[in-house]
Amino acid sequence: MIINERNCRHEHVINIAKQMMTAARTAPKGKGIDIIETAIVTGEDIKILSDKMIAMVEEHGMKFFLRDADNILSAECLILIGTYEKAQGLNCGHCGFPTCVSRTPGIPCSLNSIDLGIAIGSACATASDLRVDTRVMFSAGLAAQRLDWLNGCKMVMTIPISASSKNPFFDRKPKTEEKK
Repeated sequence: MIINERNCRHEHVINIAKQMMTAARTAPKGKGIDIIETAIVTGEDIKILSDKMIAMVEEHGMKFFLRDADNILSAECLILIGTYEKAQGLNCGHCGFPTCVSRTPGIPCSLNSIDLGIAIGSACATASDLRVDTRVMFSAGLAAQRLDWLNGCKMVMTIPISASSKNPFFDRKPKTEEKK
C-alpha cells in the first residue's frame, strides 16, 4: 500500500489538534482547579468564525480582524482554548484588588488568565514538536467567545493549525477593507 501525505494530511492535522487539546488539559492549573475548555473547529464552522470576525470590525474598528478573518481560512482546523471565570480564593491581589470578594464583577481572576496562557503554551509546544504551523489569535478567540462556542467561557483564544509548505499565519499583509 502507498499512502500519499496529501491524501491523509487533514486526518493527521486533526489528530495533532486532539493531542494539542490533551496538552492543554494536562497543563498545570492554579490550585489544581481545572476551568479550561477546548474544542476543534473544522470545515464550514471556520467560515462562520471568519464571518463573525468581519462583522465585529463594524463595532470596534480593529482592522486587523479583517486580516485574521481571511487568514484563518487557510487553516486545516482551529483549536479553541478558553477558561471559565472562577476566583481561586487566594486573595493574592494580582488582579488589582486586595481580596477576591472585592474584585469588580467581570474582572477575571489572574490565575484564570495564567492557567489559560499555560494551556496555550503547552498546546503550541505540542504543535511544534509535531511540526505543524500555528499562531495564537485573540481576534478569532474573541469571535468564538461571542458565538459562545465554549459555552460560558469568559476568555477564549484560538490556534489555527496548518500543515503546508509555508506557514500561512506569518508574513501576513494587513487588510484595509472588507472583500466583497
